[in-house]
Amino acid sequence: MIENKINNIQDATNFNSPLGGGGSNLIKNITYDALVIGAGIAGGEAALNLANTGFKVLLVDKELSVGGKMIMLSKVFPTLDCAACITTPKVSEISRHPNITIFTGSEVGDIKKISDNEFVAKVTKHPRYVHVEDCTACQLCEKACPVNVRDQYQFGLIGRKAAFIPFSICSPKAAAIDIDNCTLCGACEKVCPTNCIDFTMETEIMELHVKTVVIATGFDMFDPKKMPRYGYGQHKNVITALQMERELAPTRPFNTILRPGDGKVPDKIAYVLCVGSRDASVGNPICSQICCMYSIKQAQLLMGALPMADVTIYYINIRSFGKGFEEFYQQAKGMGVNFVKGKIGRISEIENGNLMLRYEDINEGKLQEAEHDLVILSNGVLPNSGIDKFFVNETLALDQFNFVGQSDMLASPAKTSIEGVFVAGTATGPMDIPDSILSAGAASSEAISYLISKA
Repeated sequence: MIENKINNIQDATNFNSPLGGGGSNLIKNITYDALVIGAGIAGGEAALNLANTGFKVLLVDKELSVGGKMIMLSKVFPTLDCAACITTPKVSEISRHPNITIFTGSEVGDIKKISDNEFVAKVTKHPRYVHVEDCTACQLCEKACPVNVRDQYQFGLIGRKAAFIPFSICSPKAAAIDIDNCTLCGACEKVCPTNCIDFTMETEIMELHVKTVVIATGFDMFDPKKMPRYGYGQHKNVITALQMERELAPTRPFNTILRPGDGKVPDKIAYVLCVGSRDASVGNPICSQICCMYSIKQAQLLMGALPMADVTIYYINIRSFGKGFEEFYQQAKGMGVNFVKGKIGRISEIENGNLMLRYEDINEGKLQEAEHDLVILSNGVLPNSGIDKFFVNETLALDQFNFVGQSDMLASPAKTSIEGVFVAGTATGPMDIPDSILSAGAASSEAISYLISKA
């Protein structure tokens, strides 16, 4: 019965709506003042500003938790404040706000502008197979589940169960069922004290009517597998900076810093900067702006966590352009972080799992080799793909690098090519957390002005 119910989950078929499509699982039309796409720090800030002004907001995110990438970080540069300590109160405020409705595990499909101040959007809410309001986050379902898979919220460093809570400070704090890996054995249902697990839940497709849209879809990280000379995915002790963020974070998977190949505490650590950024050969010629500083931040944290370790950063140029950034860079030098101006040509693995880096020493003007036991790739920032496909009868202009185009970058940086649609955060291009929050403030201010003018 459960298998039949899950197999019968279908996309909507035709019904009389501005978007077309529909059917038994298109459950209702819903109306809000604003749709915010993306519940990271920029989307959350924009939603709060709109809600505090009295507007009804629907906040949609494809992940199972509010908070975006920031809630997964260790600390923020250059102050080294705890990222989770900053994000969690903000997430709590968003979650409790009476004017904000949150759809996690959901995606926005077609958006159609049908009048001067009305958009119709199709929102698909994927089943979590858990009734969130009844879940107590007791984790008994996790303990009972026999299926182990890679944990995407720990970036593959450890495993998780098919019945799982995404991470310890997620919001909503509730379990979810990974139906793609679930064996439908029923073990989780048997131990659930509130009977909140429901395998009959179906995909819900909703027709949403709003007056304005804020795009805060964030960014993707460059996949280092596209540069095989670095050995990511081949050499076990080559990891990405986001994986190291999880090793450094308070909610980290291990009690200390370990290299994944053999669980050894590393003694000689290398950072490789500009992996997939400032590189036209991989289609991303621009600087990602944050890579230098997050690498320096991590290097400082590693020096504190592993006082006897050697940390080397291989760079092309250090771009410490923000307030306090240059001082932060000099502070890392003073702590003993070694900076080598050099372009890495190849990373190869040797017998003991250590890594040999072959690089061009730019200052010396010659090829060098250096051995490290852990290499961290500081990969660059890319735009989320498919943002321009949201709109079916309007064209959302992108810039030459496929970020959302800003029609007037200096006077009105949140405005897009579509009237009534605004953009916030790294959907417009690479930027750090304070700039993302400022951008969200601009987007929400523009959206509020637009809503008032059309009232």
